[in-house]
Amino acid sequence: MDGNGRWAAARGLPRIAGHKAGVESVRRIVRAAGELGVEALTLYSFSTENWLRPAEEVGELMRLLSWALDKETLELDKNRVRLGAIGRLEALPAAVRDHLAKSIERLKGNAGLRLTLALNYGGRQEIVDAANKALAAGAKTLDEDALSRHLYTAGLPDLDLVIRTSGEMRLSNFLLWQAAYAELHVTPVLWPDFRKEHLQAALADYAGRDRRFGGLSPKA
Repeated sequence: MDGNGRWAAARGLPRIAGHKAGVESVRRIVRAAGELGVEALTLYSFSTENWLRPAEEVGELMRLLSWALDKETLELDKNRVRLGAIGRLEALPAAVRDHLAKSIERLKGNAGLRLTLALNYGGRQEIVDAANKALAAGAKTLDEDALSRHLYTAGLPDLDLVIRTSGEMRLSNFLLWQAAYAELHVTPVLWPDFRKEHLQAALADYAGRDRRFGGLSPKA
């Protein structure tokens, strides 16, 4: 979900205004994803590298996250959304962990869209953590299945599509293992301006792809 800062700068606003506008996009896209039949949606909400931002901005982001979880849980419940989180969650502020735990508990019985927030998340760190968990469990050697069982995303469906907003042409350490054969859709739209029609365009683009998973095209 990239482009919050640029959205704010273009309007002469502080960066936090862009992050607040981004929350509205989250609300709209989560609702739209459910309406469009998306099974699972993972939002890259805060990366391990984001701690390097100015302390004031990080603090505002954490307060905004707590506020959003508290405010949006009822709406998510109405839409039958089930909430989860991935990342090194233990390093998040206690208030964020508390709001997150309460929201997850409130929504755990829902059977609609599976919404996952990637918080203090890094793809490389996830792979390292998975390997260490497997070794701690007694594994002598590792294969793909063994490592997959210990990823943060264990139990979630395979990743099909990565949508990157604001025109950035990189994965930025997001779901590196899971994105091995995912399709990529890059849009110049900044995240605060991303709406249902942009999600529909991304899904239409995906539907037209010929997914081969490293093999020959069935059309060949």
